[in-house]
Amino acid sequence: MYRSMEHDAVHAGLRPRGDGGEVLSMIDEPREIATEDVCVLIPTLEEAATIGDVIDGFYQEGFQNVVVVDGGSEDDTREIASDRGAGVIRQSGEGKGQAVREAVRYIDVPYVLMVDGDGTYDPADAHTMIEPLAHGYEHVIGNRFADMDDDAMRALNGFGNRMINRAFRFIHGADYDDILSGYRAFTVDSFDRLSLDSDGFTIETELAVECVKHGIDTTVVPVSYSARPEESETNLHPIKDGGTIILALYSLAKTNNPLFYFGSLGLSGIVTGGLIASYVLWQWFQHGQGHEILAVVSAAAILLGVQLLMFGVLSDMLVTLHREQRRRLEQITRKERK
Repeated sequence: MYRSMEHDAVHAGLRPRGDGGEVLSMIDEPREIATEDVCVLIPTLEEAATIGDVIDGFYQEGFQNVVVVDGGSEDDTREIASDRGAGVIRQSGEGKGQAVREAVRYIDVPYVLMVDGDGTYDPADAHTMIEPLAHGYEHVIGNRFADMDDDAMRALNGFGNRMINRAFRFIHGADYDDILSGYRAFTVDSFDRLSLDSDGFTIETELAVECVKHGIDTTVVPVSYSARPEESETNLHPIKDGGTIILALYSLAKTNNPLFYFGSLGLSGIVTGGLIASYVLWQWFQHGQGHEILAVVSAAAILLGVQLLMFGVLSDMLVTLHREQRRRLEQITRKERK
């Protein structure tokens, strides 16, 4: 399966790039980014109705390096993309996250502009997305809520998006406005520094968390967001995928905000043990009945909760120390470059 994907990629003029490269830093004087230094990366699955117009839109904006990574569409998505002159990669696995991680291996230019192939994002915003990279930012998120059509997002989806963004701010301590946006611009070097494991729609969530975790210089810009064309169907399931994203936000706190992760588990254990203990005492005073097993369970839950709290505090100290060391190394590196 992998060999077949590599065969398709090579025939599209794409070859796996090598590792390495210099890490970008914030700069006062913007560098010039030519459109040929940018690869427009479009993950697709059953997007025959829109992919042609999306590719043409980026061509009109001057971006000729367009790569479509397809998750095994049974319609004409790959054929249409190929006919439009885009490079086509047929991913070896499944899911948007796996597609993005796999496709970036074949990109040999320093910048990537990632966008969905459903026609909801405006190619005219491409230059707005790229501009912060010229000023030294490493990751750019397009904020859909800045200019969204009234019918672009269902009420349930809009509510869920806002709740997820608030949860992200609370858990991970950063405000990126729209962490689920599929319109991203980033440097290949910064992408290589991230530890990404997501295979599905949680890739945007994981990207946001990893940017916070690794200190990636990230900014947000306003973009337009339109409704899907009537002939195009979404691959997103609001309830199922929304729940998966919430779980991802929480589980990713294990390494980015361990005090919250282990602290919440610890408090849950203490509260649960306390409630059981209250019931045992109430039964003893009211009826003179002893519940030895429940008493043992209560004590174990409280003890485990306290241990988790202590572990969270220690883990948070280690994470904080690691971040301070990383900042100092980055400052030294920047001074040496100057």
